Amino acid sequence: MCKIGKSFMIYFIGIFVLTLGITLTIQSQLGTSPFDALLVGLYRTFGLTIGSWEIIVGAAMVLLNAVALKVKPEFLAILTSLITGIGIDTWLLLLGEWLIPDHLIEQVILVLLGILFSGIGIAIYLESNFAPNPIDRSMVILTDKTNWSFSKSRAILSIVLVIIAFFFNGAIGIGTLLNALITGIIIQWIRPYVLVILYKRPIQNASNS
Repeated sequence: MCKIGKSFMIYFIGIFVLTLGITLTIQSQLGTSPFDALLVGLYRTFGLTIGSWEIIVGAAMVLLNAVALKVKPEFLAILTSLITGIGIDTWLLLLGEWLIPDHLIEQVILVLLGILFSGIGIAIYLESNFAPNPIDRSMVILTDKTNWSFSKSRAILSIVLVIIAFFFNGAIGIGTLLNALITGIIIQWIRPYVLVILYKRPIQNASNS
C-alpha cells in the first residue's frame, strides 16, 4: 500500500472511532465536548442534523483560520469536518433508536466509553498527518498570535465554545468537564500503543517519540 493510501486508512479508522465516541457522549445525555455541545445546541435550535452542523461550523472555522493567517483556506481541512459529520450522523442513525440510557449508571457508562473512544480515535487519526482538524488549527493560530501555551489556548477556546453552546441550549454537563479533563490524558496514554500497532515500534521507544 502506498504511503498516501496508508495515511488515509489510518485517518479514516481514527475518524471512525472518534465519531463513535462522540455519538456515545451525545446519547449519554450527560454532556459532550465543548465543540460537540455547540453542534448539539445548533441542532436543537435550528434543526438539520448534528453531522450537518459539524460540516458547516468546520467549514466556517477553516475560512476564519484563513482570514486570521491571511492565506488561502485549507480546503483539505473541510474533509475532516465532512467525514466526521457523516460519521456522527451514521452512528446516530445506527445507535440512536435503541442506545437510550434509562438510568444514571447507564449514562455514566456511555459518557465514559464515549470519552475513551474519542481519545483513542484522536490518537489514531493524528498519526496519519493527512488532513488538519479545523478546531485544532484554530488553537495553533491562537497560540501563535498570543504567545500563550497550547493548553491555555485550548482551555480558552473550550470556554468560549461552552459559553456559545449555552446560549443555544447545547449539550453541556458533567460529561463536558470530564471530556476536557480526561481526553488529553487518554490520547497521551494510548499513543504509544497506536505507534506499536501502526509502525511496530517498541512501547518504551514509542512513549518517547
